[in-house]
Amino acid sequence: MTSPIGSNVLSSVNAGGAPGMDSRQSDELRNNFMTLLITQLQNQDPLNPLENNELTSQLAQINTVSGIEQLNKTMEGITSQITAGQTMQAAGLIGQGVLVPGDRVLLDRDAEGNVHTTPFGFDLARSAESVKVTIVGGDGQVINRYDLGAIGAGVDSFTWDGRTSQGEIAVPGAYRVRIEASSNDKPVAVEALNYAVVGGVTPPDDKGGVRLDLGAVYGQVGLDQVRQIL
Repeated sequence: MTSPIGSNVLSSVNAGGAPGMDSRQSDELRNNFMTLLITQLQNQDPLNPLENNELTSQLAQINTVSGIEQLNKTMEGITSQITAGQTMQAAGLIGQGVLVPGDRVLLDRDAEGNVHTTPFGFDLARSAESVKVTIVGGDGQVINRYDLGAIGAGVDSFTWDGRTSQGEIAVPGAYRVRIEASSNDKPVAVEALNYAVVGGVTPPDDKGGVRLDLGAVYGQVGLDQVRQIL
């Protein structure tokens, strides 16, 4: 008897069924395989015994099932550890100011007349010879412009002094910031960033993602959206 061992057993391996198996199904498959292997060895034709390469191939297939099962368990453990680490990292940001994608700048004045503005920033894809910042009011009116000159690639943060182009203090409220970057008269990709305070952390979702609660104005963002911690 030299035919392949238990084609009905091994077909599930070849069909890619192993990754979806639970431990009980995997144990049953291994037990069935060993039973069929012993039966075949006991009843093989002495003049035409099972070839070594056939036996090796069949053992390799069943070992693949065990290997995939163990790999899945290992990956589940690693994923769980990564999720736990992200949750702890996110929890450490509660109460911290962060820069996330957005273009809002807030201006306020205290009782003594001191001006306070929220920081803003930008993320340059590569170095730029010229970076220009424009502060815009809610009606689209330009409040002030700044030429920051050459800036290297990466994230930079800045603070607006709250003044208009005429040198006066702007009216308290919400403003927008526009960033333009260029090199050799060609635009450079740039992403505007605004300031927000982390108020809380949501539990991991089905995909293990942790989200930061930035309040009603900014909503929730993923941990990967944080470009800088201030």
